Amino acid sequence: MYIVPIAWMFVVVLMTVAEATSSQGTVLGAFFTFVLYGLIPLAILMYVLGTPARWRARRRDEAAAMQAAEPADSARVDGDGSGHPPGARGKTEREEP
Repeated sequence: MYIVPIAWMFVVVLMTVAEATSSQGTVLGAFFTFVLYGLIPLAILMYVLGTPARWRARRRDEAAAMQAAEPADSARVDGDGSGHPPGARGKTEREEP
C-alpha cells in the first residue's frame, strides 16, 4: 500500500534536488516544489485512502464499548430488562390521603 507514496516522494525529492542545483533554479523554488508537489498532495491522498480503516476502527471501538456497557445475562433477574427482582414492584394504585 505504501509503495506508491514512497515512489511519489522519491520523484518529488529528485525534482527538488534538480530545482535547487539548476543554474536557473533557487532553493526557495525547490522548497515550494517539495511542499506543493509532495507534501500537500501526499497528505490528502493518505487521508482519503485511510478513511475506510478509520471507519472500521471506529465501528470496532463502538462495538467493544457497547459490549462492555451491556450487563451480563446472569445479572438480570427478570426478563423485562429493569434489573429489579419479580415482586419488588411498587404499588400500582394510588391511595387517597
